[in-house]
Amino acid sequence: MRQRRFKRAVLPEPAASVPAVSVTEIRRYLREQGLPFHDGHSCLHAPSLFAPGPAAPPFTLFIDKTTGGFLCTATLAEGTWQDLQAAVELRHRGLPPPSPREDEEEEEDEGRRAREAARRIWERALPLGELLDEEESRATKAAFGIAQLADATLKRFGVRYLRAARALVFPWFAPRDGALRGLKLVGAAEETFPRFDAYHNLFGLPLIGRRDTEVVLTGRELDALALHQATGVPSLALPRGATCLPPALLPYLEQFKRVTLWLGDDLRSWEAAKLFARKLSVKRCSLVRPGDLQPRPLEALNRGLNLTKILRAALPAGHKSIVSFRQLREEVFGELANSEQVAGVKWARFPELNKLLKGHRKGELTVFTGPTGSGKTTFISEYALDLCTQGVCTLWGSFEINNIRLAKIMLTQFAARRLEDQLELYDEWADRFEELPLYFMTFHGQQNIKTVLDTMKHAVYMYDITHVVVDNLQFMMGHEQLSADRLAAQDFIIGAFRKFATDNTCHITLIIHPRKEDDEKELQTASIFGSAKASQEADNVLILQDRKLTTGPGKRYLQVAKNRFDGDVGVFPLEFSKASLTFSSSKSKAKLKKVKEEKAPSAKKDPDGGSSTGGSSKP
Repeated sequence: MRQRRFKRAVLPEPAASVPAVSVTEIRRYLREQGLPFHDGHSCLHAPSLFAPGPAAPPFTLFIDKTTGGFLCTATLAEGTWQDLQAAVELRHRGLPPPSPREDEEEEEDEGRRAREAARRIWERALPLGELLDEEESRATKAAFGIAQLADATLKRFGVRYLRAARALVFPWFAPRDGALRGLKLVGAAEETFPRFDAYHNLFGLPLIGRRDTEVVLTGRELDALALHQATGVPSLALPRGATCLPPALLPYLEQFKRVTLWLGDDLRSWEAAKLFARKLSVKRCSLVRPGDLQPRPLEALNRGLNLTKILRAALPAGHKSIVSFRQLREEVFGELANSEQVAGVKWARFPELNKLLKGHRKGELTVFTGPTGSGKTTFISEYALDLCTQGVCTLWGSFEINNIRLAKIMLTQFAARRLEDQLELYDEWADRFEELPLYFMTFHGQQNIKTVLDTMKHAVYMYDITHVVVDNLQFMMGHEQLSADRLAAQDFIIGAFRKFATDNTCHITLIIHPRKEDDEKELQTASIFGSAKASQEADNVLILQDRKLTTGPGKRYLQVAKNRFDGDVGVFPLEFSKASLTFSSSKSKAKLKKVKEEKAPSAKKDPDGGSSTGGSSKP
């Protein structure tokens, strides 16, 4: 059965943005249409409109309380709230549900090709316990750090080994019919069939019984195996670990009264667990805090730790209030013991920025300014791309230049070369670029702040966005307003972004044009257009300085004018390369070039040597 899904990398057009729908409105509509339903944790449960015949399982239609999107687990029909309303109207007329659109048929064809590639790989892979050479089996287990995993556990979860790729193969079986729907290869690198953005599954789901009420969510497949072997508790692995929890997976988690999130052994996994608990309903969620005595499950098994004891010590995700240091002391200790991780994600292209800001942290607001024509958008695109390549889910709101031009800039920076001179390499680099967790709002020109915030909220829920770039603030202010009103409007917008960053644990980088000043003078914090509220609300203030009367190296430099994290401020020079549209230093460019050469794109093939039509191939 086909599945509808949002187009990657693009959020809705302003004129056709996803209409906000509340759970109250959803309930009222279902009652008016005479459709029975009951409340779940994240979804409303209703009888399917898509499963034929009276013998269809009851209440297999799950409607997301936040977006209204639906999934029928009996048929895998999936769509938006508007699609569901259309299906209801057709049902009242005695007509069947709508047939797939042409683009959906193309997606289904792509899915079939990917599943065929997965089937070929699966047939060539062998269960670890069936390798002809017992010594090879032991060596393979040792290489992947799974010597403590029993063959029975590996067999139960269907794990195999592909010699040609020296990779473990983790299958995704459909819970409905047990058919092979896809797989993930984990070796020197990870690869999924179908590609990762269509790989919405929970590894281990077919092993869940209908009466199971407790589950542990892990960040890796091997962790799920270790947990189940050591505790016997149903364990599932998220398809992309701590990166995101797609809402399409929520219906499969509705049956559980208790969900424990044990995603990894670092601060980033801990932050992701707290965010995911919001989607799952914090009332039923518990979190395993990373620590030396609570590492990720596989490591805990290898070290002989008591995994059952660790699960019992998991912290409840929701607290009514914090009234004393006693309740805070573990949080404080965690920050002291993980100071590097608390500082945030480090830039690979801008090591000098790490020395000042220490890293990129969630929940902060960064204000960025610079003279007109100095390259603000070009710099910020590389600044954001750097983080995105390290797994920071990023949403771009470019109101000044269109997304095609912005994507062209970022792709050039990603490839570090002029692709117009090497068009034969375009598809190879575009395929790699397309795999980044990068999305674009399709707004252009003047926009209403409420519409922008609604779209950002939708993106955070759907794609677990943790960094939003807004270029620029002036495009959300009415041109017809008087000067005093414009200042008040700007203060309101900045306050709204500040609140959004805090409430959604999301970093916002906000570009603001400077005041009209003497071109020969350096910009200051006071040069930011508007009142002082922008610099007051910001956690970080970055200024791209441009010595217009200077040529050669040192013409541009970045100034960190405010840093609320630890107070360090300062400047460092930027070297602009017109060929690659980058500002990163020559040292960091050389390092990146070396990495890219080691991972140079080449024609995609199946890991077993055959040609592939699945995986990361373009539709």
